[in-house]
Amino acid sequence: MKQIKPIIVLVSVLFVLILLIPSMLVIPFSGKDAVKLAEERQSNPEPPQIASGPTVEVAVHRVSAQKIENVPLEDYVVGVLAKEMPAKFELEALKAQALAARTYVVRHMLSEEKIGVPDGADVSDTTNHQVYKSIEELKAEWKGDYDWKIKKITQAVKETQGQILTYDGAPIDAQFFSTSNGYTENSQDYYSNEYPYLKSVKSPWDVNTEKFYDQVQMSVADFEQKLGIKIGSGNEIGKVTARTQSNRVATVEIGGKSFTGREVRETLGLRSTDFTLERKGNQVVIKTKGYGHGVGMSQYGADGMAKEGKNYKEIVAHYYQGVEITSTENFLNKLTVKK
Repeated sequence: MKQIKPIIVLVSVLFVLILLIPSMLVIPFSGKDAVKLAEERQSNPEPPQIASGPTVEVAVHRVSAQKIENVPLEDYVVGVLAKEMPAKFELEALKAQALAARTYVVRHMLSEEKIGVPDGADVSDTTNHQVYKSIEELKAEWKGDYDWKIKKITQAVKETQGQILTYDGAPIDAQFFSTSNGYTENSQDYYSNEYPYLKSVKSPWDVNTEKFYDQVQMSVADFEQKLGIKIGSGNEIGKVTARTQSNRVATVEIGGKSFTGREVRETLGLRSTDFTLERKGNQVVIKTKGYGHGVGMSQYGADGMAKEGKNYKEIVAHYYQGVEITSTENFLNKLTVKK
């Protein structure tokens, strides 16, 4: 029995070594090397891969390339959010914008009428619908800022994944714009259609933001030519004959001719329908408040709300009256059946 003991000890030692060797091999890589590997992964993130429930792709008309590109829904929302709202905005504002962008495109995909796009496309990649850029295009555009921007944009999309805005069980026309004049506009005061959820609401967060005020000037000759009128020699130009609920110009008479505020804005390329006209010598000076058509969600207003601690649900509830946040599942199933 005494002769067997050394053998038992040797076997025991070998057994312990067998257990320890794998751990000893791993230890050198569990410190600095592991941290380095993690840092490398963070500095070279993979393009966002976001599941979207039922497999649904958006047929995007890439206008410059004159081709139709099929993009998974949630990846499309990433590409839209990246172009339609600054990544520096608060996360909750970005989430509200992601919700609006997803709602907008789902509504268009469900519609039988595809306006302004070739056969087989759902939307274009321009402001006629929603501006969209691919991951490759964003990398080239953002360069050194790509990593933090795409991380934040993707987070906003993921945290609203599978959600859209509905009214009476249908996706809303989720209009949005840059900056209000202190109020949003009733849909019927800018467009011909009246929607119960696109009502004028206060938006004080926009005032004095970087895009609130603007001033442009053009020659009297250019002004007259664009509007097809002749103006007198006085300093005052035009007479506002009606204003909307949000104090924008509804109608104005210039040179004996009546225009809607929208006609003047679009013809002269103004930022807003809240404008004033003044003649100074041979120049016409035009001052505006706000940026965009004013209907729906103000992006700078959404960012202001987020800075005050409001979440994305509170933001969309303010700008889109009486809407609900609904799952996309049933709507995407309809799209899957259609295709």
